[in-house]
Amino acid sequence: MNLNQITIPSINVEKAVEFYKILGLKLIVDSIPRYVRFECPDGDATFSIHNVEELPKGNGITIYFEDEDLDNWVAKLQQKGVIFSELPNDKPWLWREAHLKDPDGNNLILFDAGKNRKNPAWRIN
Repeated sequence: MNLNQITIPSINVEKAVEFYKILGLKLIVDSIPRYVRFECPDGDATFSIHNVEELPKGNGITIYFEDEDLDNWVAKLQQKGVIFSELPNDKPWLWREAHLKDPDGNNLILFDAGKNRKNPAWRIN
């Protein structure tokens, strides 16, 4: 089994597209204003956004995007006007993370975990 894609809701797909292009995703399906789909720069996963009349209530979802050069990536995004609620810092679970929200309030975590992403010391077999 392989994860194909994650789809998130948006009340303004066009605005969301511009944001995710700044993050570095490549637009591969453009059915604005209803739906769009992106390729991630690395790997095979895709990411899509669909239009909704109302955003879900509560904590919603959290989306993680990984990059080995996290600090440099965050610095470049800041230069493009992206605002972070938490800049890169080391976490007790051995990941380095930066936190932000997309235009619809979806939680994003940009991170670098290296081998600890799938193989932390506490992994069960």
